[in-house]
Amino acid sequence: MSANTWLPDGDLSAAYARHGATLRGALRHALVARALLAHLPGQGQRVLDVGGGDGHQAAQLARAGHRVSVLDPDAGMLERARQRLAGEPEPVRARITLIEGRGEDAAELAGGDFDLVCCHGVLMYLEDPVPLLTAVVAAARPGGLISVLTKNADALAMRPALEGRWADALEMMRARTEVGNLGVRTRAHTVADLHELLSDLGVGVVAWYGVRVFTDHLGEIPVPEGFDQILQAEWEAGRCDPYRGVARMIHLIASTAAPAAKTIEKDAGA
Repeated sequence: MSANTWLPDGDLSAAYARHGATLRGALRHALVARALLAHLPGQGQRVLDVGGGDGHQAAQLARAGHRVSVLDPDAGMLERARQRLAGEPEPVRARITLIEGRGEDAAELAGGDFDLVCCHGVLMYLEDPVPLLTAVVAAARPGGLISVLTKNADALAMRPALEGRWADALEMMRARTEVGNLGVRTRAHTVADLHELLSDLGVGVVAWYGVRVFTDHLGEIPVPEGFDQILQAEWEAGRCDPYRGVARMIHLIASTAAPAAKTIEKDAGA
């Protein structure tokens, strides 16, 4: 692992796979994919998924006709991606390329000129997000899209409060870091934080979404019946204020063609 990351050495893929089978994991993947497909035109777009893990997001985009390169430093994650893709139809498998390596080395390992570059669930594990975000932006074509998903610093107290852990909720109201599901410290960001980081790299935010407004406190429960209705409620809440402001995660869509400003409009939604 890089010295810039808080992630421990070892195979993290089993824990990630278990999370993907829960309601919270399924909602994360479905909500992010829905937002991405709303911004990606047509089919055949070139996508780079930095830290793409077990290929869950990549498979969703490939089923929609896009070509996806998954770049991840964890060999265990990529092996799970191969296992996942083995169950996909051949046309979907053919649209996905797996690459082992660090996101900071994206230009050397995956090339550039991508229509969309994703960085989902990665910034939270980094002490300094700038080197990775710099590589992410550099991998996008002129006019390309950048997608960033990370923890919402404005809502860290929501989960413990809704679970009745009041001392933890009080602590999280003043915090920017917490110990996550993998047992390591993670950092949260605000929408304004991400907007400024991307603006410094010459990229403008075009939309942002909240991910998991109503369900984050339900724990690692399996996906229940009625998932589509839950998904629709979360999608609608994640697109508008005041609900998206208290979501567990924030999902930003930016463009290398959009004007880079130091502040973000309150209603910069989809």
